[in-house]
Amino acid sequence: MDGVLVHENHMVPGADQFLAELRDNDIPFLVLTNNSIYTARDLQARLAHTGLDIPAESIWTSALATATFLKDQRPEGTAYVVGESGLTTALHEIGYVLTDSDPDYVVLGETRTYSFEAITRAIRLIAGGARFIATNPDATGPSREGILPATGSVAALITQATGKQPYYVGKPNSLMMRSALRRLGAHSQSTVMIGDRMDTDVIAGLEAGMRTILVTTGISTPALVEQFPYRPTTILPSVAALVGKTKDPFAL
Repeated sequence: MDGVLVHENHMVPGADQFLAELRDNDIPFLVLTNNSIYTARDLQARLAHTGLDIPAESIWTSALATATFLKDQRPEGTAYVVGESGLTTALHEIGYVLTDSDPDYVVLGETRTYSFEAITRAIRLIAGGARFIATNPDATGPSREGILPATGSVAALITQATGKQPYYVGKPNSLMMRSALRRLGAHSQSTVMIGDRMDTDVIAGLEAGMRTILVTTGISTPALVEQFPYRPTTILPSVAALVGKTKDPFAL
């Protein structure tokens, strides 16, 4: 989502035409984000403000992927959550009970107001035997004032205090890609991952068996690509370059 369809709360030029062409050609798609703060409906409204009409059911967040994972692992379990409504809502919807009394899991997600008290409680619960799950490994997130500490940074703090590593569900874990493919009813061989980050989007698509497109409207630049031992299938300046090519995005 960020860096591909929107950038700094503005629509990437041509993103609306790209999505319109996907719909016209009956090509199913999901918009992925590691951000676990918002529900899919929240993100639908935020995208609408940029001029992009994307239904909530076409948005797949790390919070939803985490909930899907936990439902498969331990149905109707319990969790202590450090995060926002995007995560708590997703867990409630799979029948989880949120509690700070002997939970099955401590689930760490994104929030703009990390509480020292909540982090301390998470540390004590994990030290007491709760399993440690994090929605994504992103160390920082953007804001108008500059970068903010994100899930990965707070997870590192908890790991340092407990000696326990979290299991990260979101990108670049290909688990998130596979859950998205199941939601689409698609196969990796006929699916393309479009992203703006080599270290999350491209590697996640690659490890899930998909072809990948890196767009340079976000984090990674063509020069940065050379620093990685893997490459995207192709590099494009933006999704606008795919307009007219969505049926065969790799055609010359």
